[in-house]
Amino acid sequence: MGRGRARRAPKAAAIGVSGALALALLAAGCGAESHPNEPRPQAPSRIAITITPRAVTVQPGSIGIGPDRTQQIPQNQNHAQPPIKTRAPLNVVLVAANQTTTDSRLVLRGPKDASSGPVLAHSPGTLQTALPTGTYVIAAAGIPSARPGKLIVGPYRASSQNDILLP
Repeated sequence: MGRGRARRAPKAAAIGVSGALALALLAAGCGAESHPNEPRPQAPSRIAITITPRAVTVQPGSIGIGPDRTQQIPQNQNHAQPPIKTRAPLNVVLVAANQTTTDSRLVLRGPKDASSGPVLAHSPGTLQTALPTGTYVIAAAGIPSARPGKLIVGPYRASSQNDILLP
C-alpha cells in the first residue's frame, strides 16, 4: 500500500502546479475594463484618370470635401461616416487608363509633387500617394498635346469605422 500512495503524490503535485499555472494565466488575461475606441484611418480614395491625346480626365475632380458616397458598403450607406479630426494627408490611389499610342507617366504638381512609373500605351497604370489639402494639376508626361486635369483635395477625413469588410 505504501507504494500506491507514493505514485499518486507526483500526479497530484503535477495537477496542482498545472492548475495554478492555468489560474495565473487566466488572471493575467484580464486587462483594463475600458479601451479607447480610436477611429480607424480612412480607406484610400480612388481616382479614375483617363489619358487621351487631347486631355487628362480626372473623376471625381474633388475629394475630401465631405463624406465619400462610394466609400461605404451598402449596408452602412444610410449611416453617417464618423469624421476624423486630423490634418493628416489623404491616402489616394490614382488609377489611370492610357488610351493613346504613346507611353507616358502621371505627374502630380501641387502642395506635394508625385510621379508614377511608366503607363504603357493602351494600358492601365497606378499611383498611390498621400496628398495634403490643396489643388493639384495632373499631367501626362510625354504627351504634350494632352491638356492637364485638376484635382482638389479638401480637409475632410472620415473614419472607416462603419466599413466592417475592410482589413
